[in-house]
Amino acid sequence: MLLADLFRLTFKAVRDQRLRSFLTALGIAVGIGAVVLLTSLGEGLHRFVLAEFTQFGTNLIGITPGRVTTHGLSGALISNVRPLSIEDAKALRQLPQVLGASSMVQGNAAVEAGQRHRRTTVYGLDASAPKVLKFTVTAGRFLPDDPPRAARAFVVLGSKVRHELFGNDQALGRRVRIGGESFRIIGSMAPKGQMLGFDLDDAVYIPTAKALAMFNRESLMEIDLLYAEDSKADEVARQARQVLMTRHGSEDFTITTQEKMLEVLGSVLNLLTIAVAALGGISLLVGAVGILTVMSIAVNERTGEIGLLRALGSERRQILGIFLGEAVILAALGGVAGLLLGTGGAWLLGFLVPALPTHISWAYAAAAELLAATVGLLAGVLPARRAADLNPVEALRAE
Repeated sequence: MLLADLFRLTFKAVRDQRLRSFLTALGIAVGIGAVVLLTSLGEGLHRFVLAEFTQFGTNLIGITPGRVTTHGLSGALISNVRPLSIEDAKALRQLPQVLGASSMVQGNAAVEAGQRHRRTTVYGLDASAPKVLKFTVTAGRFLPDDPPRAARAFVVLGSKVRHELFGNDQALGRRVRIGGESFRIIGSMAPKGQMLGFDLDDAVYIPTAKALAMFNRESLMEIDLLYAEDSKADEVARQARQVLMTRHGSEDFTITTQEKMLEVLGSVLNLLTIAVAALGGISLLVGAVGILTVMSIAVNERTGEIGLLRALGSERRQILGIFLGEAVILAALGGVAGLLLGTGGAWLLGFLVPALPTHISWAYAAAAELLAATVGLLAGVLPARRAADLNPVEALRAE
C-alpha cells in the first residue's frame, strides 16, 4: 500500500463518520479548552500578584517589629522587646549600599475639609517615601525633611481624597483636620491604584512622628530600605540586621527581602497554575475514553474492510497505521478546536470582566495540543493492534 493510499483511507474514515468524529473531537476540544482557559486564569493571577508586589520596585527590604518566621501585611505588630523607632530608620540610612529608608505607620482617621469629611487610611511617612516607594507628586511637594521629632503639621493627599474633598478646586495651602488635628496641605499624589485591596489613592500622608502620636503608638509598623541595584539583597540585609542588633541588643525584628518574598510567591503561584492545568487535564481523560470507545466500535464495524486489505497484500503495520492515524487526527482536530475555544473564552472573559486578570500562556497551550495528539495515539493503540491482528480469512468471513 502506498503512503498516499494510507493517508486517503485514514481521512476517508474520519470524513465518512462525520457525526461520530465530531462528537469524539468535541470531547478532546472541551479538555483542551479547559486547560487553556484555566491556565490563562492562573497565569493572569500570577502576573497580577507579582505586578502588585513590584509596583514599588524590586530592590526593597522590609523590616517589621517582632521576631517571626512568617507574617502578613505590615500592621500586624507583635509584642517585642524594643519597638522599631524613627532613630532606627535614621541609623539604617547610613549604610553604604542603602539609598533610602522610609519609616511607616498606618491607621484610620476622619479627614475633614469644611463641610466635607470622609474616613480614610492615614499613612505616617517621611521625606524618603517618594524615592523608596516610587510615589509621584502631581501638585505641590511631598513631606519635607524636617527633624523627625519636630515635624511640621503638613499633609499630602491621595488623588481620590483630594477629589472627594475639594473636587476641581485648588487644595494646596488649605487646611484639613485629621483625627481632630489641623494639617496644611502641601501636595497631592498621582494615582497609584490598589495594592492587594488597599487603595493607595484613598489615603492621606502625614509625618511619621505625627502619626505615632495620633494613633498612640510607640513602634513603627515597618521600615523599608531601598538599596542600590548592583548590591546583593542578602548582604544589605545582613548589614541592616547587624545595625539593629547593636541598637536593640537582640534580634527582635524580622527582615524580609523582596527577592525572597517574590521567589516564594512565584513558586506558590506556579504550583497554582500547574494545579488548575491538571484540573483541566481531567477532561482530556474523558476525551481519551471517547476515542478508545469510538475506535473499538470502528474496528468491529470495519472487520470486512480490514480482511479485504489484508487479502490484497496490506501489511500488519499498515493496518495499524490506518487506525492509529485516525485516532491522532481526531485528537489533533479536537486539540485545535479546544485551543480556539480556550483562547476565545479567555479573551471574552477578560473583555466582560476586566478586573479578572487573564493571560494566555502559549507554552501551556502548545503542551496541551501535544498532549491531545499523545492522548489520541495512546487511546488508539489497543483498537489499532486488535485490527492489525485480525486473521484475513476470518475477517472476510465476518463480512
